[in-house]
Amino acid sequence: MTIRLRPHHLLCMLTYVGKGYSEAFTANYDEVIKRLAAGEDIEIGEGPDDICAPLLSETDPHCLWDSVLERDAKAADAVAKLLARPLNTGDIIELDAGLLRKLRQEFKKGGSREACGGCEWFDLCSNISRANFPDVRLTR
Repeated sequence: MTIRLRPHHLLCMLTYVGKGYSEAFTANYDEVIKRLAAGEDIEIGEGPDDICAPLLSETDPHCLWDSVLERDAKAADAVAKLLARPLNTGDIIELDAGLLRKLRQEFKKGGSREACGGCEWFDLCSNISRANFPDVRLTR
């Protein structure tokens, strides 16, 4: 089985500490993190993904906004550079400890942070990465 993630969630998962938009969102995110930690692969998706699911019942879910689509494009470019290969919808990523470490190192250096511009979680994620990712839920 695979977990469908939009590109910017490849960055969000690096600093996820159990905070979110609602209890339902956080409970769902925790389940996605457990699946990732158990070794499920990631399928790159376009638009709302497995993490977004609880938000889709809202009147105007932000996961459909143009700004989020732009964030996905920037994240896809950043991750593609790190992987040294294109990152396209439908691609499968095997997330192992080495890749997770590499993604976090680049995130901490700021190399993949262009995608995070304008995000309400920017400061929280910055503080977590500066402190070397304490209390993150995704570990391997």
